[in-house]
Amino acid sequence: MLVGRQREREHLAELLARARHGTAGVVVVRGEPGVGKSALLEALVAQAGDALVLRTQGLEVETPLAFAALHRLLLPVMRLRDGLPAPQARALRIAFGEEDGPAIDPFLVAIATLSLLTASAEESLVLCVVEDAHWLDPATADALLFCTRRLGADRVLLLFSARDSSTTSFRPDGIEELVLSGLPPDEARALLSQRMGTAPAPEVTERLIAETGGNPLALLELPTELSADQLDGSAPLPTQLHLSTRVERAFLDRSRLLPTPVQSLLLLAAIDDTGQLTVVRDAASTLGLDEAALEAAVASGLLVSDDVSVAVRHPLVRSAVYQAATGEQRRRVHRALAGALAGHGDTDRAAWHRAAAAEGPDADVAAALEVVGSRAERRGAYASALGAYERAAALSTVTSQKAPLTLAAARNAWACGQTERARALLAAARRLNPDPLLLSGIARLRGRIEVNLGSATDAHRIFVEAAQAVHVIDPSRALEMAVAAAIMRTYGADSGSSLRAGDIDVEVTSGDTPRTACLKQMLVAMTLAARGDWAEAVTALAVAIAHGDSVDDVDVLGNLGNAALQLGDDDAQHHFYALALSRAREAGAVMVVIYALQRLCFGHLVAGDWAAVRSCAVEALELGTGLRQRALTAPPLAWLALLAALQGRDDFDRLLADVEEVVEAYPLGILTDPVHDLTRWAKGAHAAAMGDTFGAVHHLSRLRLPAIAHMAAAERIDAAVRAGEPDLAREWVDELAVFAEATGRPWALATVAYGRAMTAGSGEAGDEPPFAAALAHHAHADRAYDKARTHLAYGEWLRRTQRRVDARGHLRHALEIFGDLRADPLAQRAAAELRASGETARKRNPSTLVKLTPMELKVAQLVSSGLSNKDVAAQIWVSPRTVAFHLRNVFAKTGVSSRGELAQLELS
Repeated sequence: MLVGRQREREHLAELLARARHGTAGVVVVRGEPGVGKSALLEALVAQAGDALVLRTQGLEVETPLAFAALHRLLLPVMRLRDGLPAPQARALRIAFGEEDGPAIDPFLVAIATLSLLTASAEESLVLCVVEDAHWLDPATADALLFCTRRLGADRVLLLFSARDSSTTSFRPDGIEELVLSGLPPDEARALLSQRMGTAPAPEVTERLIAETGGNPLALLELPTELSADQLDGSAPLPTQLHLSTRVERAFLDRSRLLPTPVQSLLLLAAIDDTGQLTVVRDAASTLGLDEAALEAAVASGLLVSDDVSVAVRHPLVRSAVYQAATGEQRRRVHRALAGALAGHGDTDRAAWHRAAAAEGPDADVAAALEVVGSRAERRGAYASALGAYERAAALSTVTSQKAPLTLAAARNAWACGQTERARALLAAARRLNPDPLLLSGIARLRGRIEVNLGSATDAHRIFVEAAQAVHVIDPSRALEMAVAAAIMRTYGADSGSSLRAGDIDVEVTSGDTPRTACLKQMLVAMTLAARGDWAEAVTALAVAIAHGDSVDDVDVLGNLGNAALQLGDDDAQHHFYALALSRAREAGAVMVVIYALQRLCFGHLVAGDWAAVRSCAVEALELGTGLRQRALTAPPLAWLALLAALQGRDDFDRLLADVEEVVEAYPLGILTDPVHDLTRWAKGAHAAAMGDTFGAVHHLSRLRLPAIAHMAAAERIDAAVRAGEPDLAREWVDELAVFAEATGRPWALATVAYGRAMTAGSGEAGDEPPFAAALAHHAHADRAYDKARTHLAYGEWLRRTQRRVDARGHLRHALEIFGDLRADPLAQRAAAELRASGETARKRNPSTLVKLTPMELKVAQLVSSGLSNKDVAAQIWVSPRTVAFHLRNVFAKTGVSSRGELAQLELS
């Protein structure tokens, strides 16, 4: 019976009750060893009634084994796997070693885990108990932590127990913690009395409570080390009774009193990471240990066993027994377990035990670990693959094999977020082997790291040099790196290095796959764009786009979107970013999802779908935060800051401070210039809204990337004219005119005409600035914000020239569009102009402005497109029940009662 902990028990019981009624809960129970974490969780399990209890435990010796703890947790509900979307079901089969196949993204395993838990919760309340979470294998930890962030209106309570540690892969940031300390004196006395039948002498009791700090395990174990005279106070107590070390020592002393065969059996159980009685028995047989040794170990109280499982009583027993063993004793046990596990078909565990038993380089063990690493990498268990490849390289007896194994380790270090370790491994791999193909693989990874978290200019140089080095022996790899370098130049990363003419074959042939043909023409397009040869670049891009829908590679699709963005093709850039997003969602490729969401904001912004900008940015921000990748939060924060400036929102200053904090703290790689430009645009728009025309020009004149400068062209021109700098405005117009005339993009021609109109002099009598020409071009473009600006400027000009009646139509159009966009600063300007023209602007009915949270907006948009709750859940990685919860809120806020009515609403 659990003594004390009434407050904690009541809190957990409340969470359980809330989960039973459809509000998921997550809590981490923290505390030092022996403080009673497991006992508290067991007490909750005992009162869970008809709940489905799923359990697993982290094991220190099991951390290299990907998804081992997750498999134990989900095993009772695996029957529901067939009801999952096919990619998720396949991801679980591969993750759990039931099926081989192409590599999976670990995020897809996390999504599948969420789906299994929420599907189980449709049948009954689900109580998940994860003990010793600080020792979870990293793949399991990541999957479960993802679930903690996506559980919503689900009948699930997820409980973790963990020690305080900063060195584990389990980092439950933002999750409620229940911290346990020692029992208060009254409860400590009650525990001692319950255990011993009669309390020790009062002074002994007080000494035990003071020395142990009320730690329950220490209170239970330390009296067993004291004599009867010491307990009744007639003999002095030892000078020191330290908690963890003393308790661990007590366990060790107890084990050393046992016969040697029983001690060996305890060591075997401590090293075993399966908990399976048959495995331990087989290994014991190899070591010459009989059933009597097992029975004696259980009788000692240090080992617990039933008909199928066996385990040491407490983690401190495991630690004490293992640390006290000699190196040779450990190696003997590891060898025995390797043999037993091989006989049971568990080759991964067997390989790791063989590695632990190795006394030096061993080619066979290195080969076995390479297989383990390859399998783990295909499962998306990058931390496990890193460990396997790195250990394989250390044990390899052939120098030429060390370099590719080290490169594989570096690849997985990067994939699991260990950037500095990846860089160190790459440096080691470069020293080990000068093979050009291997060096190109090293260069590709070095470049990718620099692109994301280092110097984009260095990455450009690395890609160019690597492409030059392998273009003869591996044209395909050279082409990929050449395209990467060319795309980077459009983002402002130019090291000055360039490929020699003829190094890369860009001639499309009948034998080329769609992917190769697409890459070749992308390279041509981006190379021409870098030279300012816009017309030929557009022609080449059109060829690349024609092949794009036949390409499955999401990296190529993303780069097609990038190329289309640089060349002003609004439809193509939106199409390929959206396609990359759709395929990344299906695959659970979270990094590509974040990337695509950020890039989709470009198209949504210019098209006037600002609700979608906010939705994409918020989702990208949540995912980046959830992955603990702060650098990835900079772009969505910049988008939200820009949107706040354009809409005149009160949260502009906070968002700007947030993005600047991230920019100052983290290297952004290729994202540096885009984030800075979006931030400058936001500052310029905010200054313009505040009437600070000179501040607006200052910020907007500092935009570096042509694509973003083109998108903000109307804003820049207006700011320069209003600040009394028409020459600067004309310079920007002339620059854009070159691009517009060469590409023929309607939005660019419209903006040039707008710029000419804004910078026109008084002219001859009867001359009229070319606003009408701008609007004619806008009729063939889909840039609502720029079109509204043109209507506003035209209306302002007409009113100033006393053509008030003509002005009103344009001002009404402008006001309507700005109102739809919630662009309050310009809406107020348009309303003031309309009043000055002699017409009172109608106030927008506040009841039509539906305020939804980002998640509600996302659900509403997807439901409006015709998707079912189940389909929406699969898209945004929550449960159907959570979708239904948000949809009910949407219906309540909008006052509609059907999906069809919802599709007709204007949402923001």
